[in-house]
Amino acid sequence: MEQGKTAQDSAGQDVKPSRRRFVGAVATTLAAAGTAAASGAMAQQPVERGQGSGALRNRKFPRPPFPRQQQEWPALAGKMTPRPDHGETTYRGSGRLAGRKALITGGDSGMGRAAAIAYAREGADVAINYLPFEEPDAQEVKALIEKAGRKAVLLPGDIRDEAFCKTLVDKAAEQLGGLDILVSNAARQQSVDSILELTTEQFDWTIKTNLYANFWICKAAVPHMRAGGAIIVTASVQAYDPSPNLLDYAQTKAAQVAFVKSLAKQLAEKNIRVNAVAPGPVWTPLQVCGGQEQDALVNFGGDTPMKRPGQPGELALAYVTLAADDSSYTTGHVYGVAGGSGQP
Repeated sequence: MEQGKTAQDSAGQDVKPSRRRFVGAVATTLAAAGTAAASGAMAQQPVERGQGSGALRNRKFPRPPFPRQQQEWPALAGKMTPRPDHGETTYRGSGRLAGRKALITGGDSGMGRAAAIAYAREGADVAINYLPFEEPDAQEVKALIEKAGRKAVLLPGDIRDEAFCKTLVDKAAEQLGGLDILVSNAARQQSVDSILELTTEQFDWTIKTNLYANFWICKAAVPHMRAGGAIIVTASVQAYDPSPNLLDYAQTKAAQVAFVKSLAKQLAEKNIRVNAVAPGPVWTPLQVCGGQEQDALVNFGGDTPMKRPGQPGELALAYVTLAADDSSYTTGHVYGVAGGSGQP
């Protein structure tokens, strides 16, 4: 069409052609073609399932009744029925912890394992502590961390020993090349119905594992941490809504909440954040090696509004969020994940 001539558009109106209209039409055509090509490419590629995908919204999580099962302390996740979901096939990272160095106690199973998997997939190198008996579970975690392309450091040992706790932190920092994140997660839980049956030996074991070790490890970690570091303690709904059969365990979790809030104030000037995650009932090895009586285990988690226990992988994002720089103004906070029950 010659410049200066007129033509009719689809509405029958006279329209003068112009360079702007011509360029716009070409751009629209190219955009439409690109959209069609992209749609075709997407149709040919499998949709990955993972963090944030619609496929997760209707996942079927295990519900009670659960089969009766008993393992010797400290138990293995690999021998549980059903096997806990730590996010092995579902958690997808996005680089939120790229280049960070993390130490996780109790990192072989439960929330510690879920955090280790998530941290590695978010770009962090990870050291885990566990008891020597738990080596089979720990080796699985090591393989998952390395599959994510990150460094895995295994540091077995009993955290009831103060000297070991300091050595644990020092070795983690040395082998990782620093320490940015500490997850103090390892714990002991044993069900005892009456205070008259709670022995001094068991009380001491619980206190040493849940309180002394937490204190020793955090104390050893602080000198290694720089501004921007994060300490995360695994507390519990038991701190706010204690069960009668977990007298010693519940009080250690309440003490951990106070510890977190106090230490957060101490370390605020150093820009080291201290927070806690407070899970409700979660399907972990703690439950099958004395943490619950057999009758209670069958219906474990059934009294929550969601009528089921949580899976460790459902808490992974809480540990990532509290460790990430996005939460730079969050300290002294307790992040509850309890299926609608308990506090906070």
